[in-house]
Amino acid sequence: MKSGRAPASLCDVNSVRMVQVGLGPHGRNWARQVLPNVREIDVVAYVDTDPYALDALQKDAGVPADRCFESLKEAIAATEPEAMLNTTALSAHVAVIRAGFEAGLHVLVEKPFAPSLAIARQLVDAAAARNLVLMVSQNYRFFPAPRAIAELVREQALGQLHQVSIDFRRFSTAGPNGRGRHHLEEQPLLVDMSIHHFDLMRLILDREPERIYCEAWNPEWTSFTGPSIALATIVFDGVVVSYRGSWVSAGPVTPWAGEWTMEFERGEIVWTSAADSDVTQDRVEIRPRNGEPRAVALPPVLRTGTSGTLTEFAHAIRSGREPETSGRNNLGTIALMEAAVESATLREPVAIYTTGRATGAAAAS
Repeated sequence: MKSGRAPASLCDVNSVRMVQVGLGPHGRNWARQVLPNVREIDVVAYVDTDPYALDALQKDAGVPADRCFESLKEAIAATEPEAMLNTTALSAHVAVIRAGFEAGLHVLVEKPFAPSLAIARQLVDAAAARNLVLMVSQNYRFFPAPRAIAELVREQALGQLHQVSIDFRRFSTAGPNGRGRHHLEEQPLLVDMSIHHFDLMRLILDREPERIYCEAWNPEWTSFTGPSIALATIVFDGVVVSYRGSWVSAGPVTPWAGEWTMEFERGEIVWTSAADSDVTQDRVEIRPRNGEPRAVALPPVLRTGTSGTLTEFAHAIRSGREPETSGRNNLGTIALMEAAVESATLREPVAIYTTGRATGAAAAS
């Protein structure tokens, strides 16, 4: 399969017949807010083993009952989809992806698409063996600011980049109905949230991480089961990233992509993206060592966020190319996620090995 980047413009393609699997609150949000806005996708079936979830979908999104199934096999037999959107919980990602491949379906899956690099490699190989698209919905890439920053780094607009600082701050507490899904996860920050920031690092720096030292912890007063705060130093080729993330911060809330400060030879760039409101909150400011700060004009993005990933998925299928956030590309993100958890667990630096080097993360010497 050919590799490629997101389309420069929207063009008419035959819509992709899709089945959505996994209709918890997050999956239902996809069904209500995202899928209806992407004309390249035609959702022909919805699947969840929980009848309550299907009933909630019908009430929330007005989905006809005859499009709802408790079995993927029944849905496929009745509707003949060619692709799958996997919005199940992480624990079900792998089994559902494999079931999709067995049925000959292209798969778009929520992040992280696998719990480990070893399993991720198996899924990538399985997709390649069947000539199927496996894509990960790394939706934070599909915003104007990271696109602009990646280009500025490639152009060396301020010379060579050498240091990056990232802050992510949110305050998430149990609501009136108790703790949410992410409060109960083993790694609510590093696996469920920081993976977005790890993927942005790889996009923007255009290089792979080499090693990481990470500390992660959970204050006893929080609503979380696992570590809700992490500090990490991540070494790339020629660049060191300082990362701070928190689900329980008392500081000002950041946009979802975090607040980034990037140090170059001749100045710094500060930027943020993926705010709660809309894409107009994306901002990039260049601060030259000698000169006045100036805002960067941001490029148009045809569709942002999850709508962008769906659009890229459909165009990749129809053009026979590898999507930007393919499973193969995402191996580096999974490797960094896995190494961050390992380092935080061991409280030691960990070397990171991705495609073409070795398998997994190993303690750094």
